Amino acid sequence: MTDFQLPKFPEPSWRDTVKLPSFPSIKENVEADVGIVGGGITGITAAYLLSKQNKKVVLLDAGELLNGTTGHTTAKITAQHGLIYDEFISHFGIEKASLYYEAATEAKKFIEETVSELGIECDFNQEDAYIYTNSDSYILQLQKEKKAYDEIGIKSELVDEIPLNIPVKSALIMKNQAQFHPLKFLKALVEACVKNGVQFFENTTAVDIEYNKEPAILTREGKRITCNHIIVASHFPFYDKQSFYFSRMYPERSYVVAVTSDEKYPGGMYINAESPTRSIRSTKDDGKELWLIGGENHKTGQGKSTMDHYEALQKFAEDHFHVQQMEYRWSAQDLTTLDKMPYIGPITENEEAVLVATGFRKWGMTNGTIAAKVLTDRILNEENKYQELYSPSRFQADPAVKKFMEINADVAKHLIKGKLEYTGSNIDNLKADDATVIRVKGKRTGVYKDSEEKLHMVDTTCTHLGCEVKWNSGDRTWDCPCHGSRFSYTGDVIEGPAKKPLPKREIN
Repeated sequence: MTDFQLPKFPEPSWRDTVKLPSFPSIKENVEADVGIVGGGITGITAAYLLSKQNKKVVLLDAGELLNGTTGHTTAKITAQHGLIYDEFISHFGIEKASLYYEAATEAKKFIEETVSELGIECDFNQEDAYIYTNSDSYILQLQKEKKAYDEIGIKSELVDEIPLNIPVKSALIMKNQAQFHPLKFLKALVEACVKNGVQFFENTTAVDIEYNKEPAILTREGKRITCNHIIVASHFPFYDKQSFYFSRMYPERSYVVAVTSDEKYPGGMYINAESPTRSIRSTKDDGKELWLIGGENHKTGQGKSTMDHYEALQKFAEDHFHVQQMEYRWSAQDLTTLDKMPYIGPITENEEAVLVATGFRKWGMTNGTIAAKVLTDRILNEENKYQELYSPSRFQADPAVKKFMEINADVAKHLIKGKLEYTGSNIDNLKADDATVIRVKGKRTGVYKDSEEKLHMVDTTCTHLGCEVKWNSGDRTWDCPCHGSRFSYTGDVIEGPAKKPLPKREIN
C-alpha cells in the first residue's frame, strides 16, 4: 500500500510550468511553400529551419501545439536509446549503426546551439546517461553493448555502481548527454517562427492529401492548404497512400510520475535494461526539484488497468527515493518500426512531395530533431547523409519479416477476441468517473459516467479497422489494442490511425 495519493487527473509538469501561445483554427484556403501537419518537436523544428530560409510555411495541429507525445516526454537529449547499438551493428552493419549515433549526436548539438543562439531559458544541462541492470542475465548484454560503443567510438564506461540508491550489478555510462524543458525550448522556436512569418493553426484536423498540379492538405472543415511540399509529422501518419504504416509499426504506452523527495538528486539520467522499465531523471518546477520516474511500457489497449502502471511507478519511487509528495502523473504513446529505426523521408518511394517522420521508439527529442533536419534538407535540395538510413521504403529482412508476422498476428488475435468477448456488465452499479462495456440492442457499447454522473455512451468498434476498444482508466480514454488509435470518452479521435470518431450511442 502506497503512502501518497496520485494526482486525480493526468497532466505533464511541462505544460503546467509554461504558458504557450494559442492560435486560431483555419478559416480559409491557404497557399504555402511547405505545409506541416503536427505541432510537436519535428513539425516545429522543421518550420523554424524552413522559415530561416525564407520559405512560406503553414503548420496545422489537430489540437493544441505540443500537447501530444512531445508534451508528454521525459525530455532526455541523448544518443543512448536503450540496448540498441549491438543490435543495429548485427542488423545493419557498423556503418549504419555509427550513422544512427552520429544523427542523435548532431540533434543534441543542434538543440544546444539553438539554446545558445536564441538565449532560451529551458533548463538545458549536460548529464551523463546510464543504462543499468540488477539482473545477472543482462550483465552480458551490457558488456556486448559496451563493445558496440567501442566499435562505433562512443565515449563510455562500464561500472558496477551508480549514484542512485537502488540495487545495481552493472551500468553502462554514455558521457556528456543532456536534458531540458522541452516546452520552454519549443515555445521559443514557435515565437521565432511567428517572427519569420510561419502561420500556425490549432484545432485544425488534416484528413487527406489531394493532388492537382501541387499537393494539397485537406482539413476536416473542408479547407485546403496548397503547397509544394508537405511534412506529415502527426506522430501516426494521418495520410497513408497504401503504405500500410499501421502494419509496419506497433504502439506502446508508457507512464511517468513526478515526485518531490527529501533527498537531493545526485545527477545523471538513468534507464534500466530489463523489464519493467524504470527511467529516472530530475527537473525543476517553480524552484522545486522533481524526480521523474517513468516506465511500465505495454502495447496500447492491452494488459492490466492503466492505473496499475502508475501505482507501480509510485511504489518504486516510495521504496527508493524518500518521497515527500506525488506532484504529477502522465502517460505517452510511442511508435516502434519493424526494425526499430525511424521512418523519415518520402511517404512512398514515388511520392517525393509528401514527407513523413514517425516511429521514434520513445526517443523523440533526438530522433524528432534529426527528422526535421533530414526533411528540410530534402526540401531545400541539400545533401544529408542520413537520408538512406531512415528511408521509409527500406526493407530489412532481418528482423522485419519476423516482427511483421508477430505484430499482425497480435492484431488478428485482438480483433477476434474483441468480437467474441461477452460482457455481462450493466450500468446500475457504475460509479462516477468509471466506465464499463455493455450491450445495447445487441451492440457492444462503452459507457463512461463522469464526476457529475452524466453518462457518455459510444460504439466501441474502432473506426480504423474494426477492432474493439478498451477503457483506459488512467487517462479516461478508449484505446484500440490493434493499432493504437485512441478516443476521448465522448468518442473524439485523440490518436490515429483512426480518422473518424466513435459513433455516440443512446440507452433507449
